[in-house]
Amino acid sequence: MTASRLAASGDRIDRSRLVRFEFDGGSLTGFAGDTIASALLANGIDLVGRSIYHARPRGIVSAGPEEPNALVRVVWPSGVSEPMLRATTVPIEDGLRVASLAGRGRLETTTDPGRFDAANRHCEVLVIGAGASGLAAAEAARDAAPADRVFVIDAQPALAGPEVQPDTTALGIYDHGYVTAVQRHPTPTTDGRLWHIRAKRIVIATGATERPIVFANDDRPGIMLAGAGATYIERYGVRPGERAVIFTTNGTTDAVAATLGAAGVEIVATVDARAGEAVVDTLGDDAGRISGVVITSEGAAPTTVEADLLLVSGGWNPNVALWAQARGTLRFDERIAAFVPDGRGPGVPIEAVGAAAGEIEGIGELRPLWVVPPHGESGGDTSDPWIRHYVDLGRDATVSDLRRALGAGLTSIEHVKRYTTIGTGIDQGRTSGVVTSAIAAAILGQEVGAVGVPTFRPPTVPVSFAQLAARDRGALADPIRTTPIHPWHVANGAVFEDVGQWKRPRHFPQADESMEEAVLRECVAARSGVAVMDATTLGKIDVQGPDAGVFLDRVYTNTFSTLKVGSCRYGLMCRADGMVFDDGVTSRLAEDRYHMTTTTGNAAAVLDHLEEWLQTEWPDLRVRATSVTEQWATIAVVGPHARDVVARVAPGLDLSTEAFGFMTWRDAVIAGVVGRVFRISFSGELAYELNVPTWHGLALWKALIAVGEPLGITPYGTEAMHVLRAEKGYPIIGQETDGTTTPQDLGMGGLVSTKKDFIGRRSHRRPDAARADRKQLVGLLPTDPTALLPEGAQLVSLDADLATTPVPMLGHVTSSYRSAALGRTFALALVKGGRDRLGERALAPLVTGTVEVEITGSVLFDPESRRRDGEPPA
Repeated sequence: MTASRLAASGDRIDRSRLVRFEFDGGSLTGFAGDTIASALLANGIDLVGRSIYHARPRGIVSAGPEEPNALVRVVWPSGVSEPMLRATTVPIEDGLRVASLAGRGRLETTTDPGRFDAANRHCEVLVIGAGASGLAAAEAARDAAPADRVFVIDAQPALAGPEVQPDTTALGIYDHGYVTAVQRHPTPTTDGRLWHIRAKRIVIATGATERPIVFANDDRPGIMLAGAGATYIERYGVRPGERAVIFTTNGTTDAVAATLGAAGVEIVATVDARAGEAVVDTLGDDAGRISGVVITSEGAAPTTVEADLLLVSGGWNPNVALWAQARGTLRFDERIAAFVPDGRGPGVPIEAVGAAAGEIEGIGELRPLWVVPPHGESGGDTSDPWIRHYVDLGRDATVSDLRRALGAGLTSIEHVKRYTTIGTGIDQGRTSGVVTSAIAAAILGQEVGAVGVPTFRPPTVPVSFAQLAARDRGALADPIRTTPIHPWHVANGAVFEDVGQWKRPRHFPQADESMEEAVLRECVAARSGVAVMDATTLGKIDVQGPDAGVFLDRVYTNTFSTLKVGSCRYGLMCRADGMVFDDGVTSRLAEDRYHMTTTTGNAAAVLDHLEEWLQTEWPDLRVRATSVTEQWATIAVVGPHARDVVARVAPGLDLSTEAFGFMTWRDAVIAGVVGRVFRISFSGELAYELNVPTWHGLALWKALIAVGEPLGITPYGTEAMHVLRAEKGYPIIGQETDGTTTPQDLGMGGLVSTKKDFIGRRSHRRPDAARADRKQLVGLLPTDPTALLPEGAQLVSLDADLATTPVPMLGHVTSSYRSAALGRTFALALVKGGRDRLGERALAPLVTGTVEVEITGSVLFDPESRRRDGEPPA
């Protein structure tokens, strides 16, 4: 292949602006407007890499997003890098560094300095594609709507009109007229932009993609789609070769031949399938580039012609991916031998126009030819003559692979795609998809339309995660939520952990304390004095309406409609499969109003769960569920002296056990602010949870610290909270549960009503839910009281043969801590038939050795629960 720059032509390039860039370490030049591919061809570089599996030399095949071979890693002058882009779609610029790839991208190990943006656009009409059909559709739309309410996007970097958003590719069409699109380098200070578009009507004018014909050794550098050869001449002034063969099935190559002739390319042969002619093989030089073409015609012996360029046109496929994403149907059009839009999907009106609708200009008569059978030794391997018939260049997938898949009994084109990986590369089957379906149809003896094509899924082109995230990256990738007390925590040396999106204090180290030392000190304070914790992050949901009690009865496994106003109740939620989903305390504020709390990390999921059932299953219930997590600051005051501290900030509240019993709540003035006090304990100690409006949270915290100072009040974090609750056997949903855990497995069967229906009740009746060997929550006491089991450690029986695999497992450790109150280590675990194994011993095989444990009940501290009312233990 002898490519070169022409002295004239090239309407996309500016010959007055020379651009210097780097390719595989070498310095090259091109013109402004060149793509990497056109600049490489202009510099005589036609070999752009090796194929991903077979290491075959590969060249540039196309001039657009359908390119399967010319994949490059790009580093922009700004330092922003892209691990894998198509050289045919990336404009060159000064300082650009390009490296060829063998089908595999490489991620950077340093932080990407790229700046990406996001934009929203609402319009009456969205036109995708600014070719002649797209611009005509846009002009017609502007006759019926304001011009600024018609939005036109086009993937090409050059403007196709004054009101077109260039270099912008639609990624996907979703429900309700929602379209995402990606734009590269929209401004000098922005490396990319993600468009979120809402349209009342959508026009798809995305054109069509030329498809290849499969024959032996059809992957050599110098073999191109016919339209691409003309494009390089017309747009970039690049002659892709000197001696060309055109292999065609249709009339669109007539214009290609005229373009090549005008550019001085010698056309040594036109091989027309309509005349019974075919290319059966190609020859290559020492580097693998095409040097000759083997041609046959009906009734004649094969002949070989010398050529450095072979242009192929098997017809054109309308670009129907967006249409199919919008749930539009497709039909196979025999006239153009391609799938075209048929029935429109539900939702906003969507129309396909021009080539995207199957209107291929100049195609004339077409004789479909999908694959040319092997001829003699053309396969390169007499044992498998199809082994060099490449269907998908990007995946090195051949007709041999396709025949093997079908021979294995796969008949669904979706299954064939996954077996062969055809269509899973960067071009997503743009060139290979319909060809694969047609070859499969011939082998199966079916019509192409009956075989169909694999599902089109967004995005239509590859896009980086950084560009999808736009500004939501780095510290903004996951929004950080902090409580109103956060500044105090920071000032007092808290070590934080992420819980959901919240920053929660894990522990408050003093001086040079380790985490273990700090947690033990905090636990001692909670058990022997008074401690305080910021519990604002708990999910809080306001449930209101005449049917609120009925609704909660259906949501929770236990009953809430009978709960008295002023009282609280612990509740368990299950999914429809009967497995524990969440837990929390719900309080009745009024006859038609409840205050629900959820786990911190599950708050949004619980609200979504409530809304789903209200909207889809029980729309007749008069209930509203509203998140009030952000409206209330919550502070837990815990320990034997908790009553004394709360009395000092809420002097008007009777805190006696008789007046304010466990699991009740009261309105109160707290530190001068109207709020609520709940008698709830997640530690087993005497405890109160104080709720005030969020903006008063920090003031209340400081007031508690001040009045509690004489009593040695100690702030504690989530790690001490976990130790305290685990000593009491209180489970953490998501830690003591794994999505296969029922309330009965947790020993909470008493909370499962037998008198009412609730979500998941029917699943509890399945035989599997009553198996005696289900994993059940138990406690573990290591024989060595200093041995700390790692969470997740597996448990086996004492007589297990550890040398033989697999070793039968009894269960696993869910929580493990060192306890000041117990004076030893302990753990919680899920163990098969655990409650029938109390008193037995088991082994925890670890990398450092084997730890023996005793299986106990899950409540290891104050089993009589005397301490929750401030009484000393018996």
